[in-house]
Amino acid sequence: MEQKSMTALISAFSRAYHSVQNTDKIFDDYLAKDILTENEYEQISSNMSKGINFFNPLFDGTQKEALHWIVDNQLSPTPLGRSAFTEKALENAVRGGAKQYVIFAAGYDTFAYRQPDWASTIQIFELDHPTTASDKQKRIQSILSEKPANLHYVSVDFTESNWESNLISCLEFDQSQISFCSLLGINYYLSKRTFAETLNTISCIVPKGSVIIFDYPDEDSYTTKAGERTKKQVALAGGANEKMLASYSYLDLKNLLADSKFLVYEHLTPNEITEQFFKKYNKLNPEHPITAFDNVNYCLAVKN
Repeated sequence: MEQKSMTALISAFSRAYHSVQNTDKIFDDYLAKDILTENEYEQISSNMSKGINFFNPLFDGTQKEALHWIVDNQLSPTPLGRSAFTEKALENAVRGGAKQYVIFAAGYDTFAYRQPDWASTIQIFELDHPTTASDKQKRIQSILSEKPANLHYVSVDFTESNWESNLISCLEFDQSQISFCSLLGINYYLSKRTFAETLNTISCIVPKGSVIIFDYPDEDSYTTKAGERTKKQVALAGGANEKMLASYSYLDLKNLLADSKFLVYEHLTPNEITEQFFKKYNKLNPEHPITAFDNVNYCLAVKN
């Protein structure tokens, strides 16, 4: 994608809004608000609240309430849930010996800039398209005086078959060290073939015990069986020129991973995600409950 990714900006907005609006947080991305300009934040807020009839034709309330409803129901469940799942799993992996964190299509991810103490022992690699990467770096420079010493930017285009050569040529990347690879929000936009090739490539450059974590759309995602929110999301992404392509049954996915020597270690369906990551928040915020997104599952697999 040549232009700034609109879906990446909206994902950052949803994390920012949740962090600013709530005292009890599912996931606290306290830097997300600073990454967006005041104008972008206001503009996305305004555009979203004006779209309430699309998201919820029966809604009755103010524009401010409409925005809150849209963020909690449509925009933030997946970015919040998958970030909480990933960073908790990353901490476990680091305690278990992982030395490298590779963030695929990093977008406006802020982990490297709010890294907790336990992350100081790892090398972090942000992989992204040059356009998105340089836009993100400009934004970060306006809020932080210096780049964390253990962070490395790697410019890649995942549609090119040799993207891994840029990562391998990064001096700090060590193919013999256990890596934790996150591919959040990517699967929707890759064909099954490209995803299979990506898994295979990752498997070739990381050792046994390395982890891959991602969210993915289930096999009903683009059918009439899809949940209402999913149908809206597919329409939105298409409107932003970021068409959603593939979907998977659990068996599809398990086989695809096995072909690249990965074994499913943890797999969460929407109900399990809500139970694990949103239950406490919902108890404290009964008037604004958040449930995991329809048709979106999370998967953590380990190279065997």
